[in-house]
Amino acid sequence: MLQLGEKIVFVGDAFEQNLPVGEYGYVIAYDRNPDNAFDYVIRSPKTGRNYYVPAEDVESEAVLIEWEAERALQEALIDYALATHNEKLFLHVLNGEDHDVDEQKEPTKEAMSTAEFIKQVNLRAWI
Repeated sequence: MLQLGEKIVFVGDAFEQNLPVGEYGYVIAYDRNPDNAFDYVIRSPKTGRNYYVPAEDVESEAVLIEWEAERALQEALIDYALATHNEKLFLHVLNGEDHDVDEQKEPTKEAMSTAEFIKQVNLRAWI
């Protein structure tokens, strides 16, 4: 939930109200009426108007900046992987996971103590 006075960016226009998509605004009120589809009242300084908007049409500016930073970092890593011909890094960035996981799935066999070995042999002998 957005805080009062928080700077937001219009990211959609679900009800086709001619919202200034891409522009910023400020949360000035909550609409607490359960019969209403709108969640916030947003003040847009550029247009000088107040808009009733649902939560899906607005996003916090801080969250959008974080998403943009992550996207820029991912693009930079892809460019670096392509420039250095690093296929492992490229696949890791694109898929978000390591392909060496298949190799690590095999259980490692640890050495058993002699007492544990005898116990296992006796258990199998009864079967």
